[in-house]
Amino acid sequence: MTEQRIHDSIIIGSGPAGYTAAIYLGRAGYRPLVITGALTPGGQLINTTEVENFPGFPDGILGPELMDRMSEQAKKFGAELVQDDVVSVDFDGDVKTLRTDSGKTYQTRTVIVATGSQPRKLGVPGEEEFSGRGVSYCATCDGFFFRNKPIVVVGGGDSAMEEADFLSRFGSSVTLVHRRNEFRASQIMVDRVRQNPKITLAMNAVVSAIHGDDQSGATEVELTDTVDDSVRTIPANGVFVAIGHDPQTDFLGDAVEKNDDGTIRVDGGSTRTSADGVFAAGDNADSVYRQAISAAGMGCRAALDAQTYLIDSHA
Repeated sequence: MTEQRIHDSIIIGSGPAGYTAAIYLGRAGYRPLVITGALTPGGQLINTTEVENFPGFPDGILGPELMDRMSEQAKKFGAELVQDDVVSVDFDGDVKTLRTDSGKTYQTRTVIVATGSQPRKLGVPGEEEFSGRGVSYCATCDGFFFRNKPIVVVGGGDSAMEEADFLSRFGSSVTLVHRRNEFRASQIMVDRVRQNPKITLAMNAVVSAIHGDDQSGATEVELTDTVDDSVRTIPANGVFVAIGHDPQTDFLGDAVEKNDDGTIRVDGGSTRTSADGVFAAGDNADSVYRQAISAAGMGCRAALDAQTYLIDSHA
């Protein structure tokens, strides 16, 4: 089913980037349509317990509550929200076409892609069960909650090194688990970790299970040796998975240019993509910062870029 009207702007995705873009465009009078995603509107913060580093909340705020507030604020200024997934796009011409999983087709003059990214997961028993109750994918978001508790970090790249070093400020100990006997991280990062007395390296090992209980959350991880298949357990109240992120951009095909890591390529400090009238904001265009506040700021810029485009195209 194809909608008859042509929207001024459609935002694909929600989360801090999408909702912020909707707030700005709504306040400017454009009544944007936000296609939030079918299952988890609000992005990764929906799976986060307490957010303590988002400005304006000195006592912290639950991730789902923060997203609910942003959603309500966007609706207050005229944004329309639809729970659906965009599965294909056509960005040729002045009017863009979006097709969703439910079979609907939308047309719009501008598009803001704010679909974010998904952290790669271990896929082991206990990971989903203790997600948000010990298992985390963001050290800067959740490290504080594991003060004076044993922490495990999984990964071998720069991100894993940075997280292990950062988490050593909080945890009673940090064990860095890597499946090989050499790291792929830069040497300076490896040296920093090796010189940190609070970090222990568990090389040639993988996390094969995460154990815990309803009251305490995660309590220990099971490590399997990749050389001799021996198994041991170590205590862990915090399990931080740092094996990479995958931007949610596959549905775009080749409609916009992408970087080698799959993120959308934008023009300098703007949010303009290679397709006229199409803008990108948040983790799907940012492989460096990946924070709620930086995504919100980028959503603001995308809305202002889209607004400029709409004004210029109607001039």
